[in-house]
Order: sequence, then structure tokens, then C-alpha cells
Amino acid sequence: MRKRLTWILAVGAAAALLFAGVANAYKPVVVKVGNLELTFNGGFTPTKLSKTKLTPIHLNVSGKIATADGSHPPPLTSFVLEADKNSGINAKGVPTCKEGQLEARTTKDAEKVCGKALIGKGTTGVQVEFAESKPIQLHSKLLIFNGGVKGGTTTLLIHAYLSSPVTAAIVTNVKVSKIHNGRYGLKSVATIPKIANYAGSVTDFNLVIDRPGYLLAKCPDGKILAQGEAVFKDGTKAKGNVVRPCTPKG
Repeated sequence: MRKRLTWILAVGAAAALLFAGVANAYKPVVVKVGNLELTFNGGFTPTKLSKTKLTPIHLNVSGKIATADGSHPPPLTSFVLEADKNSGINAKGVPTCKEGQLEARTTKDAEKVCGKALIGKGTTGVQVEFAESKPIQLHSKLLIFNGGVKGGTTTLLIHAYLSSPVTAAIVTNVKVSKIHNGRYGLKSVATIPKIANYAGSVTDFNLVIDRPGYLLAKCPDGKILAQGEAVFKDGTKAKGNVVRPCTPKG
């Protein structure tokens, strides 16, 4: 069950990076593909950024995955995103936490053991529906830790603890690396394990990454871009891009 539930956490971290350019003043971003509806929103501060120098930002992001007819949404199997080359991530000097330190620990114990490496918090929900039974909605707090940098790749470790009806500590990681793809310069890759033999699907998440200096951005031309693709178990692919204005200064 621990491995089956880790995808919930991966989605939260990946979405945070993808929608770093979405400000609270704007309407939620809605992507509709067939019966599937994905809704994302969030914001960052400050919104006035240097034209030339990466500036520390705090990020909050939220999202929902649902269906138009109210049926159980299909499970997500993978998520790949590319963020603006004018955004960045900087784990230099931030204490690190290892995956083994978080396993089999409650939320309280995980924060106690790896509190110095904490970069953000949040919550998530997942719906599990077995054949001939009513859907079960599960909820968990999220703790996001810095997992360190190796070979140019930054690792984020995300911890959740479910106490009812399933007792389990869930730990997953998201790999973030630099790329050179035109406007895009940051790539995050999450491979999503199955939940309860594909009976489980994420329904919502929200998180805040507020470690000073961990997330960065600059605004040379008044906008920040991102693009990403989510692939679901039923073959549905939801692909889109985000363009949001920022205010350049200096």
C-alpha cells in the first residue's frame, strides 16, 4: 500500500513547479479532455521580479482532478513538466533528508527527524473505489523535504502519513533537472505507481513551498511560461501550457 499511494505526493510537487507562474489574481487554469477535468490555481510572492537576477519566491498551489459526470476519475500514471528558463531551484546550503529517515514515521515524527530539511507543507486527497463498493475518500498532510543534489539533479522528498482506514507512511521523490529547450529550462519527472491495483485516484491537493531562497524566478520580458503533460491509466493525455504576466524591475 505504501508504494501504491506515493503518486499522490509526486503530483503535488510536480504541479508546484509547473504552475509557479500562476498568480492568485487570475482564474484557475482548467484543462478538459473527454470526461476528465483538471483545475489548477496558485500564486507566488513577490510578483515584481528582477529582470536579470533570479529572485527568491514563495509558492502556493492547489488543484483538483474530477470528471464531468461525477464518476471515479482515472488514475494518473505519469507527469512530465517543463518550466520557464527564468525560474530555478536552489538547494545549496539547505540541510538534506534521506528517504530512509522518513519511512515508517508519522507526520510529527518525520518533521522531528528531518525538520531542518523542510521546504514546504500541504495536504492531499485520494478517492479509492473498488468494484461493487462505494468510493472511499482519504486525506493526508504533506511534508516536503530537500533530498539534496547529485549530478545536477535536485531531489524533493515528500512524506505523508495515513492513519485511517489504512495506516501507512508514504515517501516519494521527484527529480528536477536543468534542460535547454527553447523557452524552457527546468524539467521535473514523476513516474506514478498504481494505487490499490489502480482503484485509487487523486482528487485534490494544495501545498506551500516557502523555504527562503529555495524557489527562484526572474522577469526579463513580463511573463513566465510552463508546459506539461499528464498521462492517465485509461490512455487519456492532458497536455497544456501556462503563460502568466510578471512585473520586471531593475
